[in-house]
Amino acid sequence: MRRKFGISTRIAAGVLAVAVLGSLHVTGADAVTSNAARAQASYEALNKYFDAGQDLLLEEYPNTHPNPYAYVWPYSQAAIAAENLAGIPGAGLKASKEADRRIAAYAPYWNAETTPKGYDSYVRPPLGQGGDKFYDDNEWIGLHLVQHYKRTGDKAALARAREIFALVVYGWDTDPTHPCAGGVFWTQAPWSQDRNTVSNGPGSELGAHLYLLTRDRSYLNWAKRMYDWTQDCMLAPNGLYWDHIDLAGTIEKTQWSYNQGVMLGAGVLLYKATGDRKYLNDAKSVANASLAFYGAEDRLWKQPTRFNSIWFKNLLILDSVAPDHRYKQTMQAYADRAYTEARDPATGLYHFVDGPVQLLEQSGIAQIQALLAWPRTKYGLLA
Repeated sequence: MRRKFGISTRIAAGVLAVAVLGSLHVTGADAVTSNAARAQASYEALNKYFDAGQDLLLEEYPNTHPNPYAYVWPYSQAAIAAENLAGIPGAGLKASKEADRRIAAYAPYWNAETTPKGYDSYVRPPLGQGGDKFYDDNEWIGLHLVQHYKRTGDKAALARAREIFALVVYGWDTDPTHPCAGGVFWTQAPWSQDRNTVSNGPGSELGAHLYLLTRDRSYLNWAKRMYDWTQDCMLAPNGLYWDHIDLAGTIEKTQWSYNQGVMLGAGVLLYKATGDRKYLNDAKSVANASLAFYGAEDRLWKQPTRFNSIWFKNLLILDSVAPDHRYKQTMQAYADRAYTEARDPATGLYHFVDGPVQLLEQSGIAQIQALLAWPRTKYGLLA
């Protein structure tokens, strides 16, 4: 199973308010230092307990899976955590080399034998059996590579991101008889023909980034197309996005935090690409609606941390062009609560759910903590 959800029954107390400054433990320079230290400790715990050899990682700790390595989706989130740590001002050469090491370890997942090429869901021979391609998995990696390119100028990272986008375009539904025709499918696996917000929103973000970096108009055209499909088919009356639609026309209406994040982020990037304020207004609208929604009934705490990390990152992308103190305040309040309620001081691991610690969740909190140590002036480097 690729994804598991659920909130620990032992973590039920408290309410995350959207803008409660009283929950912030530190401010200013002290907050930056504290967040950077927390991020480093979370990532060091990740490396210690999830190490699987071959520079790869375990799916969970302790590992109960038959597979000796993590799927590419959890691995990518750990690699992004390393990238975010390397982006903290003054992080130094050691952090940069660690980010490079994590990018290099994408290699066992790469499948160059298909047309188009892309990352399989699991490591390929000789380390593993490979797996189906998921378009969202590839999009997360593409966005990671864009952020890495922005930080380092690594042209190979940009070239690989462009290859990934070719795969994403290949995943576009071309059958006009389907309900809500169009959209990028979630996976190439034969057991699903869903088209998801999370296979189109980050696809739009990746296309917009590639346009801004290359000025190749085809990237912008596809970014708009993916964005428009999601607006038309997945936007709910409450201003938030549903999850997916199947070929019977049935919409799965859960409103996960990462779906809101990728779409508000896409709006910001399309605004930067076109100058059309409609996209920026869309992004602000989603930000306001999601802050209100997740700030009520403790909903944000009930979302997987892996999803919240993506929501928060995209709120910072919006903050880079339309500053709003609520975004970082909410992010800091969440990180502080996690540090207090979910962290095991003996190991530095975060127990957000019952059972083994999941690589996805440990990576998500490390990402959040690292970005809290970034200054607003650097948010434009995020992807």
